[in-house]
Amino acid sequence: MNKGRIIFLNGVTSSGKTSIVEALQNRDDCYFYVVANDLFEQMIGDKFLQEDYWQHLSRVILLMYHTAKLFSDMGHDVLIDGILVERTEIAPHYQQMMDILANSPLHIVEVACPLDICRARNIARSDRYENQSAEQAELMAKDIHYVMTVHTDQNTPEECAEAIVRTIMK
Repeated sequence: MNKGRIIFLNGVTSSGKTSIVEALQNRDDCYFYVVANDLFEQMIGDKFLQEDYWQHLSRVILLMYHTAKLFSDMGHDVLIDGILVERTEIAPHYQQMMDILANSPLHIVEVACPLDICRARNIARSDRYENQSAEQAELMAKDIHYVMTVHTDQNTPEECAEAIVRTIMK
């Protein structure tokens, strides 16, 4: 059985990852299962997140990568909606993800957007705090090997999805 492709959309909050996921899922020429930081974070009770957010989140992030690997091993294409941050509790995050997905067809896509636009999106969303994107940018893993970059300040989610399909899926 052929392994499914894993496309990791990596970017700070409000950079446009989820909008691209939705655009990809609305296409007729491909089908993806989605795993996302936000979905896996919901598996943790609020009590534990308030006690030690990063310790508990780091566990489910690694479970998310194993879940993506399982889907891929079963021949299914997977989208990861996430962010590769380096925190003590999960370090070395990028390397751990690479180790878990070592034998999988992994494609990491940088979802780029200027921080001032992310900040405005955070304010408009009201479920993120104003400077959350900037704080995440400081924690972002360095030296990530991207197969491509999409710019959500210059392109619609549908245009970004089209570029991803043209580059990775064809």
